[in-house]
Amino acid sequence: MSYSFNHREGLFWSGGDAFETADPSQPGTIAGRYTETRVEDMDAIFALARKAARIWAATPGLLRQESTERWLDLIEANVEDIARAITLEMGKPIGDARGEILHSLKEARFTVAEASRAIGEVMPSARPSLRNMTIRRARGVIVASTPWNYPVLTPLRKLVPALACGNAVVLKPSEVSPAAACLMAELAAEIFPENLLQIVFGGGRVGAAITSHSGADGITFTGSVAVGKMVYAAAAANLAEVQLELGGKNAIILHDAEDLESCIDQVVDGALENGGQRCTAVSRVLVQRNLADAVEKGIAARMNRVRVGAGMEPGVAMGPMASAAHYRRVEAAIAAGEAEGARRVTGRCNNKAPGCFVQPTLFADVTPEMSLAREEIFGPVLSMLVYDNIGEALSILNSLEYGLAAALYSNRNDVVQQFISEAEAGMLHVNHQTSIDTNMPFVGIKSSGVGAPSIGRSVVSFYTTEHAVYIKS
Repeated sequence: MSYSFNHREGLFWSGGDAFETADPSQPGTIAGRYTETRVEDMDAIFALARKAARIWAATPGLLRQESTERWLDLIEANVEDIARAITLEMGKPIGDARGEILHSLKEARFTVAEASRAIGEVMPSARPSLRNMTIRRARGVIVASTPWNYPVLTPLRKLVPALACGNAVVLKPSEVSPAAACLMAELAAEIFPENLLQIVFGGGRVGAAITSHSGADGITFTGSVAVGKMVYAAAAANLAEVQLELGGKNAIILHDAEDLESCIDQVVDGALENGGQRCTAVSRVLVQRNLADAVEKGIAARMNRVRVGAGMEPGVAMGPMASAAHYRRVEAAIAAGEAEGARRVTGRCNNKAPGCFVQPTLFADVTPEMSLAREEIFGPVLSMLVYDNIGEALSILNSLEYGLAAALYSNRNDVVQQFISEAEAGMLHVNHQTSIDTNMPFVGIKSSGVGAPSIGRSVVSFYTTEHAVYIKS
């Protein structure tokens, strides 16, 4: 099967240079054929979006909610087709692909209900005969740029609040895995007004064109810190609002535990979910010294049992890296770790085997200065560091530029309270790994995030503008 979405003005914009997507479990097998959006079409794209945004913003919120819910129902009815597109283009096991879609729909259904909730306030007045209030309006045209690791979840996390709040959207899905977003866009075209959701194709050149366009009222981007800084600069030139979800080097502190085996289960799950290709993946485990031997053996035993293979094969627990280019980056990070003196306990890169497969990899004897402990790898690679006291652990945890997610396993209240007060991360987890709920803010600090969090009630701060209203009686 090969995906192709032809030029359709007001929905898919193509016509430029051709590019292909590949099945990462079978190098050389084409999964999709696309052509880039032409930069010279950007003015037309944003003009159509602006016109659609005005019409949609004037639609009552409850009707917007109803339309968006109908779209989500269509997506659920097409789970199998969309899941197959995810697996063929970025490799995750088909069961995980289905799970991504169903989790995304739960999150989206919570978010879309925000359209029916009051988001303004009646405020006290300092003067007689005045009534004061605040209201919120749709921001206008939203640019959304999404990565390859969650081809449904991340687009829906941006599209649903944008549409529910009354905006138009110009979406650029990753050039590695665009098919799932395109399938959802075709379903959206059956329900929403013309030009309300438009898809552009391509890599950095197209991304730069949409994020720097003066027609963008808000820019929401999920990806690397380096690209996020470029998006931030482009948005600043037009004073556009930004929402940036960037990288992480997340750590679990394993301080003490009544049930160490359960803790190790969760550490491994947190490290290997989606092949480690998620911004909230557990990349570092900080272990109190007296637990180190048991934790190392426990993690190694679990990692060695993981079945790695093609996403469509039954029984596969972890698929390939999403592309040949990303496979090479992960392989290089592993080699660099060995060169620095870290001890590889498990794992290997299948350099001679077909497919972009990396076995779950544990490194021990890692020190805080090593690249394994500092740089985001975005693969199934876990670095184990040892500490003596909780102050040292928090110092290691907080020593990086990232501040996305952190977790602690401890039964001591004083340690838990110190972690909650001092851990420099936007999402703090106590006695469970870095998985998230569908109604909680998704937030990063430091270099891991800028602007309003996504998910939950926080989203209205980005997708709408606030206005003060004074009424004289």
